[in-house]
Amino acid sequence: MPEGDTVWQAARRLHDALAGKVLTRSDLRVPRYATVDLTGRTVLDVTPRGKHLLTRVEGGLTLHSHLRMDGSWKVFAPGQRWSGGPAHQIRAILGNPDHTAVGYRLPVLDLLRTTDEERVVGHLGPDLLGPDWDGDRALANLLREPDRALGEALLDQRNLAGIGNVYKCELCFLLGVTPWLPVGALPAERAAQLPALAKKLLEVNRDRLVRATTGVRGQDLFVYGRAPRPCLRCGTSIRVADQGDGSRDRPTYWCPRCQAGPTPSAAAVQRGKRYRTTS
Repeated sequence: MPEGDTVWQAARRLHDALAGKVLTRSDLRVPRYATVDLTGRTVLDVTPRGKHLLTRVEGGLTLHSHLRMDGSWKVFAPGQRWSGGPAHQIRAILGNPDHTAVGYRLPVLDLLRTTDEERVVGHLGPDLLGPDWDGDRALANLLREPDRALGEALLDQRNLAGIGNVYKCELCFLLGVTPWLPVGALPAERAAQLPALAKKLLEVNRDRLVRATTGVRGQDLFVYGRAPRPCLRCGTSIRVADQGDGSRDRPTYWCPRCQAGPTPSAAAVQRGKRYRTTS
């Protein structure tokens, strides 16, 4: 699931493969840019911004992409078989003599002037893995809507950029509160811990192939994806329910004993049972 650490890794792979080299292949397979040809231009850098990727190209252009749930960028060596999905799912190809970067199932692909990047990322809050990180501002952003559920506020990239559903659940567990707790009800000492803890989670995982939050070998995550297995701390069955505004509900996991605060309705829990694991 692409979150800030996953996007950071993708940016590094793309940067290593493309930056400083002239494009000898360019194919943007979306109707709006079907006639665009970037060959002959040097890729300057590939920069992550929250969950967004900015590929800057000579001539003041930026190719902006967003992975959302299913998108991915794969990098291949000459002669290597492409393996990111069927050909009809390819949305972008950028290549040089040494590497070819292929974007699969990219739901967002824009070509814009580099000077206009703020148009697509200017709404984002401080980036947990970026040079603009400001924990105080991130916390202030979260507290602007004190009645909003913490889990929903953490997913709002306008507050802080990089947290997805996995980190939302894990962070709430580590803070000892449910994702349905209003932000304003978060105890002061835990609110003060939140920015640094969120940053630490993403930083320790940005170089890992397998995301982990527990520090326990063989048990990568505390709650996410673990219902109805026992909590690693107290042994209570992990629970799962939908959380969201009805249009973008997401499976949300928590321990009913280790995490204090409101819990969802019985109907939401019933709907969430479709996410339960048995292993």
